[in-house]
Amino acid sequence: MKLADRISRLGVETAFAVSDDARAWAAKGNKVYPFHLGDMNIRTPLNIIEAAHKALLDGKTGYCPAAGIPELREVIAADLGKNRGIQFTMENVSVQPGGKPVIGKFFQALLNEGDEALYPNPGYPIYESQIQFLGGVAVPYGYTMTKNGFRLQRDKIEAAITRRTRFFVYNNGQNPLGAESDDEEMQWLANLCMKHNLLVLADEPYFHTRYSGKSKSITSIPGMMERSVILMTFSKRYAMTGWRLGGALGPKEVINVINKLNVNQESCTPQFVQYAGVEALTGDQTGPKGIIDVLRERRDVLVDLLNGIQGVTVYKPEVTFYLFPDVTDVLKRLGYTDEQKFRLDTLHATGVSFCSRSHFGRPLPGEDRVYIRFAYSGIDVDKIREGLAKLKAYWER
Repeated sequence: MKLADRISRLGVETAFAVSDDARAWAAKGNKVYPFHLGDMNIRTPLNIIEAAHKALLDGKTGYCPAAGIPELREVIAADLGKNRGIQFTMENVSVQPGGKPVIGKFFQALLNEGDEALYPNPGYPIYESQIQFLGGVAVPYGYTMTKNGFRLQRDKIEAAITRRTRFFVYNNGQNPLGAESDDEEMQWLANLCMKHNLLVLADEPYFHTRYSGKSKSITSIPGMMERSVILMTFSKRYAMTGWRLGGALGPKEVINVINKLNVNQESCTPQFVQYAGVEALTGDQTGPKGIIDVLRERRDVLVDLLNGIQGVTVYKPEVTFYLFPDVTDVLKRLGYTDEQKFRLDTLHATGVSFCSRSHFGRPLPGEDRVYIRFAYSGIDVDKIREGLAKLKAYWER
């Protein structure tokens, strides 16, 4: 059976390949410290679970509107509008089975073959996958490490824009870097997008996963909401990764097309899960605050322990649950030139599993430092300490 030619352009979420390595090592009876995957080992708040249970008992198990139940669309519009200072209505909202479908549906709705789309690299690999799969040209842009964390490479972004550039994917609160723009950088980017008439996918799943300060959205800048679609998800804010609940918010004409795609692709997001989402946004917020408290402690411990290893430096971000340490000097000292061999040797010697930079896109020209990604959403503090003690001993041997 001959597969469609476009399948060759479809990528995967490469962190799952690291999961396979970790799983195989654990299956042999070895202990694994899972820093590789951004899943969560924190239970969904009980009030949300109870709301789903009640919805099931109440018979909310059939089809529902493809756009989502009105109750959820209304509270999503109110919540995101309040947090971003924008006026939304339910007509601006399309409920999705997770955040990830928004990426594909955004491009299905708007991208024509040959259109160019700028996307972050290192970044979430599904951006590049969906752009190329749908016939677009994926153009990567990068970041530079500064004393204030990672910042956009502005000159290279400007140089990459051509007459065929139509899209800019902006993941503020970035996976894997933990990067976020300050006000000046965000305004610069907004000006650039408006100058070149670029459509923006504002991927904001970590908007509420922050430890100090206040998150901001590029869509709050005048002139940007009209050209942007926001990707939101319940996964991180409410520890609901496996529930698969998210949404797209944007101009009505785009949301109407996304709703039409919902009809064609999954009919609707499970109704009882949507009622859990209503409770998440409107019910007791003690649980979400507790999630942040747990993640903050993990972050602080992990940052201190990583910076305590000879040859490792890591910036402490105020958003996401990812760290992107520089391990260039470790590889040089231990004589490694192959990052994947370094990763696997470390796994087999210590049980510590992490992603390499190449799991988030092909390295760009001029990159001369070696970074890896640590996720701390799925590992408790005692295991962080235990795993990092082994890592320190191995890397400093």
